[in-house]
Parts: sequence; C-alpha cells; structure tokens
Amino acid sequence: MPDDAFALAFTEVTAGGRHFGHREHVHLTWLAVRRCGMPAAIGVVSDGIRRTARYAGAPQKYHATVSRAWVEVVAHHAGETPTEEFAEFARVNSELFDKRLLTRFYSSALLAAPAARTGWVLPDREPFPFSPRPADPSPPTSPRR
Repeated sequence: MPDDAFALAFTEVTAGGRHFGHREHVHLTWLAVRRCGMPAAIGVVSDGIRRTARYAGAPQKYHATVSRAWVEVVAHHAGETPTEEFAEFARVNSELFDKRLLTRFYSSALLAAPAARTGWVLPDREPFPFSPRPADPSPPTSPRR
C-alpha cells in the first residue's frame, strides 16, 4: 500500500478549493476502497485521518470505530454499486450522506467509550446489513511524526 494513497485521494477530493466535509469524507473513502480494496482502505483512511487530526492539533478528534465503520459501510455500498463515477455512486447511495447514519447501528454511549475511540467495536443497536471484517489483532497504526 503506497504511503501517499490518502494524500492523493485527499488532493483529488478537495481539488478546486472545496472544503473537506462529510461528502468529501465519503468520496475519499470510496476512492480508497476502489483503489486499495476494503481491508487496505481501513488503514489508508484511518491512518490518514489520524495524521490529519494530529497535524491540525486536534488528535482527540480521531475516532477508530467511526473511521472504520464508515469504510465498512462505504465498501459494502461500493460492492453493491459498481460504478466508475462517484456522482453515480452518490446518487444511488444518498443515505451515505446523512452524517448520523452510524447512530442507526451505534448508541452514543458505546461511541463515547474509550474502547470505541481507540479500537474497533461492533454495533450495539442494530447489526450492519452485511458482515464486517473481524477485528484485526492489532489496529492499524502510523508512525508518530
């Protein structure tokens, strides 16, 4: 996995000076899944967001379960909607643009727990409509900079 996969996708998604909001997060995740495959996309997206949060002086904003859950959800929908165009993917999967989508699966209490912030936890409200990958023995990490 190239170390610059996140940076390349980030640059593509924010071209033209666009801000990096939820839609751009989904777009970047879709690119990572398509280019690297779902298992590798977990590391690309998680490590990239962790590094970006640390660089911005807000490392506490990184949330391991939320980052990985979005990769799992986007990857599932990407598999169900094989298209080369993000606009088509977005049109068919409009529910992904609801930032509160994960609250269907996770309670606020679980997401606030330290274990969820630092590692992968399965949903406690409703299971995903697909089988997520099992927890890796060691979560993806990036070198401290």
